[in-house]
Amino acid sequence: MTAITRRALPLLALAATPAIAQPAWPDRPVRVVVPFPGGSTPDIAARAVAAHFTTVFGQPFVIDNRAGAGGNIGTDAVAKATDGHVIGVSINSPLAVAPALFPNLPYDPRRDLVAISLLARLPQLLVVHPSVPASDVAGFIAHARANPGKMTYGSVGAGSGSHLAMEEFMARTETRMEHAPYRGFPQAVLDLVAGRIEAMFVSSGAVLAQVREGQVRALAVTSDTRITQLPAVPTLAEAGLPGAASYGWIALIAPAATPAPRVARLAQEAQAALADPRTKATLEATGFEIVASSPADAAAYIAAEAERWGGLVRRLDIKPDA
Repeated sequence: MTAITRRALPLLALAATPAIAQPAWPDRPVRVVVPFPGGSTPDIAARAVAAHFTTVFGQPFVIDNRAGAGGNIGTDAVAKATDGHVIGVSINSPLAVAPALFPNLPYDPRRDLVAISLLARLPQLLVVHPSVPASDVAGFIAHARANPGKMTYGSVGAGSGSHLAMEEFMARTETRMEHAPYRGFPQAVLDLVAGRIEAMFVSSGAVLAQVREGQVRALAVTSDTRITQLPAVPTLAEAGLPGAASYGWIALIAPAATPAPRVARLAQEAQAALADPRTKATLEATGFEIVASSPADAAAYIAAEAERWGGLVRRLDIKPDA
């Protein structure tokens, strides 16, 4: 067992509980809190597992979209739930980055939440406007170094995966660009196509069409291996930046007081839901890779992400958007 796993298990409420008789659960509808709007990828994943849960548990699992504050509002709602009939779906920033980014965060993911399963993950693409005189990562680094502070990159806000991937990239390559935060990828991609920003790390599914049509140029992918949708695009490691792989991810979570047997059963059924060919096809069409992990593996993964990206936030003194 690694040091990360040893730390993650108690911190994410995975301690064993005595084997005692439990009342039937659920005995009424269960709320599935999604801290993003309907139609978002976390919402799609949540609805896929909720439909399966409704069938196997015999009670409705009802989606409750609580968007706002980059996912912190809905994630806090899960952390504060006490009626035993609330679970949630959340992502990187509220679970792994927010504690380092927001000094007054109203919840502590390590103390107040339990990881049930990592559902899926998605790499990002480093993309540039065609006007940028670079056909590969080396050329992009050279151009950025020759024009410090003159280029602008987009993201979906401070602490997001797109923002932190570029901050890490700049720190590693000794480059400097100006940050332009957006409320979502659609507007950021529109501005990239229009040339109002020059570069961005963006979820692969949000920009595949523009890459294929030549409206933007993909220089690298943040995954461990090349992606099937763009097999000619190298990974960051292949481009000379080993150890820079990163993913956006979606996790199924519950309040920390949730009994361990219930967590285990929910994880088992989440794995069954994501094994359904239709569900796999829906998520994979947007570029996601199905993970469907155990609670222990999800806890360890989230702890490692918090250490990596929370450490970056503190080291670079990154602040929330004003």
